Amino acid sequence: MSPKRINHSPDIKKLRDENYEVEIVGNFLLMHSIPYLNAKKELVIGTLVSNVSTPKPNTHVAHFIGEEPYNVDGSAMKQLINNSTKSDLGTGIIINYTFSHKPNPTYQNYYDKMIQYVKILSAPAQHYYPEATARTGRVIEDMEVDSVHHYSDTNSSKAEIDAINQKLSELKIGIIGLGGTGSYILDFVAKTLVSEIHLFDGDKFLQHNAFRAPSAATKDELDKARLKVDYYHEMYSKMHKHVSPHALYINKTNLGLLNELNFVFICIDKSEVKKIIFEKLEKLGIPFIDVGIGVQRVDNSLIGMIRTTTSTKDKRNHIWEGRVSFADVENEDYSTNIQIAELNALNAVFAVMKWKKLFGFYNDLQNEHDGCYSINVNTITNNDCST
Repeated sequence: MSPKRINHSPDIKKLRDENYEVEIVGNFLLMHSIPYLNAKKELVIGTLVSNVSTPKPNTHVAHFIGEEPYNVDGSAMKQLINNSTKSDLGTGIIINYTFSHKPNPTYQNYYDKMIQYVKILSAPAQHYYPEATARTGRVIEDMEVDSVHHYSDTNSSKAEIDAINQKLSELKIGIIGLGGTGSYILDFVAKTLVSEIHLFDGDKFLQHNAFRAPSAATKDELDKARLKVDYYHEMYSKMHKHVSPHALYINKTNLGLLNELNFVFICIDKSEVKKIIFEKLEKLGIPFIDVGIGVQRVDNSLIGMIRTTTSTKDKRNHIWEGRVSFADVENEDYSTNIQIAELNALNAVFAVMKWKKLFGFYNDLQNEHDGCYSINVNTITNNDCST
């Protein structure tokens, strides 16, 4: 956040104007050079950290970078310390302690919150070192975080999972096929910190697509019969800066477009194309997920299964040994290709969650490389687990 942006927050600007050493990093306010006592009653300095993702403080909790603080009598500030677990908040912020001091009424602005914590920490130090002060007058040039989003992910910073989110940064993602499942995958991936999202599809966005896709297209938008990649590029570029449309079908002539990707979601049902894509990605050492939905009418209701098949450098053989059907949909019994929005969305959820597991966002104890959800019995079967 630049000084100009700090000036838009009167309470944070007031801290700086009063010579406190403040800095904004991502969605966190850091106040440096806070004097306090350590276990030896020595004068040391630390840094207070507060989430500033909302206009007013949404929590009374603050974090601290430094040693354990002590009272005048030499006792540790147990009344202040809520947690002493070292944690990574992301963007280079690693805290040592979490503090909890909740006044009544609670803090109405960030100025009051930070000043209260400064007073609590500094009072014992000033008892022995009267000259100790947090008002250093030092101005720190704030760190500009070059986000892939047009606005801050305050949802993640509020939950303090920015460091976990960063595990997905730098990834270049490909989505082949923007039908029902592929479009929902895009919706979820666009909300992450991946560096690039590449869309591959040569179809137009038509009326039937609107009923199995995220958001709600207007009739005027449908009448334009735009290409899917252009329709979704316009929609998700409002949030993510690096969505790249490729208005084409992947085939033998353009497989090179996949060379620089780090992960690929495959959401198509053309068997011959799948084969060459699989072979290309395996040759490049790129992990991928292939998705599938099979729905049939039985007794005037629908049954079916949702498949999520993963291929990584550690396990690929199952792809070729029956987990993925290479029969074209039009040759199968359920040639009507029934797709329902919630099934597409669920297929996308399974795929995106598995992708996030592969990169350490979610914990993964099963490490399955194929998962199958059965609608009518509401069960998920894990297959091809890799140890």
